[in-house]
This record gives sequence, structure tokens and C-alpha cells, in this order.
Amino acid sequence: MAPPGALRDLTLALGAAVVALGSLLFIAWKLYFRDTDTGASWDSWWERELWELRDQAPLVPEAAPHRPTAPQVEWKQVLVLGLDGAGKSSVLHYICSQTARTHIPPTLGFNSAQLCVEGLEMDLLEVGGSQNLRAYWPHYLSEAHVLVFVVDSVDRSRLLTARQELHALLAEEPRLPLVVLANKQDKSDALSTEELQEELALHSLSGQRELFLLPTSATWASLSTATSVLRVKNLLVTLLSQP
Repeated sequence: MAPPGALRDLTLALGAAVVALGSLLFIAWKLYFRDTDTGASWDSWWERELWELRDQAPLVPEAAPHRPTAPQVEWKQVLVLGLDGAGKSSVLHYICSQTARTHIPPTLGFNSAQLCVEGLEMDLLEVGGSQNLRAYWPHYLSEAHVLVFVVDSVDRSRLLTARQELHALLAEEPRLPLVVLANKQDKSDALSTEELQEELALHSLSGQRELFLLPTSATWASLSTATSVLRVKNLLVTLLSQP
């Protein structure tokens, strides 16, 4: 049996060892979790780890919703000129609308009509043909893609004036495509396209530009005939669709 003094010394030594081991374990725990807040819960520590992982992950952009793109429409302008009374307003009406009209008033200033065909938006701009308005005609040439010049095939007394006005315009824009309409062919005394070609001296323009001379009758009854203005509409679509 060990003496009482020896047992007391052994008990003190074991107690000191336990205290030292506890201190070391506490210090090790503090060092391991030093990056975390003291006293923070396990839940808050795990949430912080998730945030760090999310910040390190590459950003993936959200896919934009598919939206069908609208077809692109090309805008072109057609300038419609001619002496007063030639039938310009009637030509515009029956190009854009196949409805009967008993009377179409003359244009005192300007007249405009829009037509969308095959991805093409045509703006048909008519400027009145009275003497005081003809001075303004050249100002509209720069925006035009095609010039339509309407001639009254019955009005022989003013053919010289029509020719002078037409050639003055063409001198301003030597490359502008030209469509001459020999209008009112439904009248019995109308000049033929061959006669008008001579009267308007169109032969002198050969090779200078795209030139077309069409016989027309701007009336509802003539829409199904060879002189229908619908031929003019088809020609304009073809000309303006060229690259």
C-alpha cells in the first residue's frame, strides 16, 4: 500500500495534466476557427461558405427571350409631275386603290399617297402642275428615286410646254429613271405613244437614263384594259426593287 503522501502527489500531477490538455485543446479549436466569428453558429458559418463559393463561380448570362424581328421595309419616293389637267391625281388614285370615282378634284398644291408592296414602301408625291407651282418642281428631284411625268395625250396645244418643262427637269437630274405616261388614251382623239415620243423629243434621251413610255387611261373602266395604270404600278415596283 502506497504511503498517503505519494497518492497526493500523483493526484496533483494528474489534475495538472488534465488542465494542460484542456488548455491545449481549447487553443487548437480557436486557431482552427479563427477565420470565423467567435460565438457564431454553424449555420452562419455554412452560409458564408456558400456565399464565397457563389462569388467564385463564373457568371452565366440569362438567355434573352426570343422575339421575332419584323421584316425590314425599304422606303422609296416616286415624284409625279405634269401639267395641270394631265390626270396625275387620277393616276395616283387608281395605282393605290381600285375603287370607282366619278370625280377626282385637281391638285391645287401637293398630293401624297403611300403604297406597300413586297417589302417596299412607295411614297408617291404629286406636285400640282399649274404655272405658279412648276417653279418648285426641281426642289423635289433630289429625294426622288423615279420620276413619273404625266402627259395629256389630247391637249395638243400645250405639248410644247410639256416638253420644255420635262427637259428642264431632266437637265437637273440626268440619271433619274423616267416614266412618261401618255394619259387619256381612252379618248378618241388621243395622240399615240409614237406621236408623243416625237412631240416630246424623247428620242434625244436615248441611252442617257432608264426611260419608259406607257399608254395609260386613268379611269375605273380601263383597269382591265391594255392601258390600265396597274401596269405603271408593276413597273414602279420593278424599278424600285433593283439594288
